[in-house]
Amino acid sequence: MKHWLTGLSVVVLAALLLLGWQYLTPPSGDAQTRAPRVQSVHVVMPEHQAVEDRIRAVGTLRAREAITVSSEVSGRVVTLAFRTGQEVSRGDLLVQLDDRQARADLQVAEARLDDARRQLRRAQQLRGSNSIAQSRVDELRTAVDVAVAERNAAAVRLDNHRIEAPFAGVVGLRELSAGAYVESGDTLTTLDAVDPMELRFAIPERYLGQLKPGLSLQADSAAWPDRSFIGTLSELDTRVDPLSRSLKVKALIDNPQRLLRSGQFMSVQLVLRAREALVVPEQAVLLRGDEQYLFVVGDEGKAQRRRVALGARKPGWVEIRSGLTADEQVIVTAQDRLSSGDALRILEGRDNAIPPNRLTGTEAG
Repeated sequence: MKHWLTGLSVVVLAALLLLGWQYLTPPSGDAQTRAPRVQSVHVVMPEHQAVEDRIRAVGTLRAREAITVSSEVSGRVVTLAFRTGQEVSRGDLLVQLDDRQARADLQVAEARLDDARRQLRRAQQLRGSNSIAQSRVDELRTAVDVAVAERNAAAVRLDNHRIEAPFAGVVGLRELSAGAYVESGDTLTTLDAVDPMELRFAIPERYLGQLKPGLSLQADSAAWPDRSFIGTLSELDTRVDPLSRSLKVKALIDNPQRLLRSGQFMSVQLVLRAREALVVPEQAVLLRGDEQYLFVVGDEGKAQRRRVALGARKPGWVEIRSGLTADEQVIVTAQDRLSSGDALRILEGRDNAIPPNRLTGTEAG
């Protein structure tokens, strides 16, 4: 009985101590009235500026005309009439093969044609005096036609020993030397038409309604980091790729200095349309998940969080499509420490991180 009373006394004493501690402990942060915070910030006024809707893509350069030069006949190389990187015109000689046998074959074919024509003329004279049958005249006329065809074939075989440029362009690497024997189909060199160059890339299908030939674009290459190349959209494919949901397009880029080469990788910015729009410095906009927002100076000089929809971007600036008016002050510094309702002290002057703009504000308590 005594032990039971002792245990009960200990429990009662512990309960009294716990109640006393809770009574004496001051209330936590949520129960206290929080002292108002004052944040020092810089602000700007939104501006109306010219912005452009641009599509960014990557593409590959190709020559507008490009072939692998090869031989249609076998033979020994007599003349190489080009050097690597040389510009040639249409019809210029590139390679001459030994054509002595082909010339002899042409002479034989021409001699047979001359003989066939003489026999036909004689038969036609005899036919006038009924000294020869009409069937014989017809046979000789056919023989002339065959001889003409053989002569033409021999002339083509002779021409095939002379390999000429089919269009104006730049010749690539030499794949052989004079005196080498080449087989029919062997690669001799390459020929590319390099001015203008053709840039191929793909555009998402959602932009189809804004695409048309003649749109201007800017292309950049890692090989020439200090310059950009200007081109125009020239061709649109007739089909949308069902896998990538994109449309293949071609653009022409002037290349008068021969700086660009076929196969080169380029990044592309295609300008769809230009317009006046409301813009703010990029640093004013914050992201949280899919939400895009910024802070403005609200009533009584307090911070107000504002969800916005963004549009086009330009260096240092971003278009605000909705959620902001032109007469609202936008906070551009210390946003990561702000909450809606915080009191603000608006600093005068220009923060170094802010693009040139109309910084505004006087001291606000």
